[in-house]
Amino acid sequence: MSKRGGCLVNIFKLLLLCVIVFYVAVGLTNPWAFHIGDRSTPFLYWSGYGKLVTKSGTYPLYVFFYPAAHFSKLHLDGLRPNGGLQGTASLCTAPGVIENLKLSGTIYGSWTSTNDAVMQFRLLDYKIFDVGQRQGYFDLYGRWRGPALVMDDRGESSGKFRSGLKIEHASVTLDYGSFSDFQNACSALTNVPTRP
Repeated sequence: MSKRGGCLVNIFKLLLLCVIVFYVAVGLTNPWAFHIGDRSTPFLYWSGYGKLVTKSGTYPLYVFFYPAAHFSKLHLDGLRPNGGLQGTASLCTAPGVIENLKLSGTIYGSWTSTNDAVMQFRLLDYKIFDVGQRQGYFDLYGRWRGPALVMDDRGESSGKFRSGLKIEHASVTLDYGSFSDFQNACSALTNVPTRP
């Protein structure tokens, strides 16, 4: 074997070892991430979309999340926090118009799977640079019901987005789906919600 071939084999072995260490670490800290919403999730993420029903109208919503090291340390509904979430979300505010959001959150009351687990999301305006600008947000809370994540805002307050949109009295059922499924739903949006 050439010197170059031996170097490539060593690089491959190192990469394989890194992948194994990563999966073992996730298995020890967030075992629920391998089976989210009644689906096997070997790549440790879940994505889905649904219709976010609010005081001002109905908006297609897409979420994409995966495990995170940071999460709330507070109990929710008497349940202990078990892990953190991070990712992205997209909100369709008019046909073909998408507002991109940052997602962070916590999973409660479940260690090995998401079945009947409580999930909490905070969806925020994106900030590329933090120069003290206002950051809109809204929170969603819910439980897994088989493959669907049923959520609402529990009547909590929210902050107005830079676009002027304010999400109030929100509820959504998120089903597994891709971003292209969400884009199709956004393009087909016929009822344009009114801005408060």
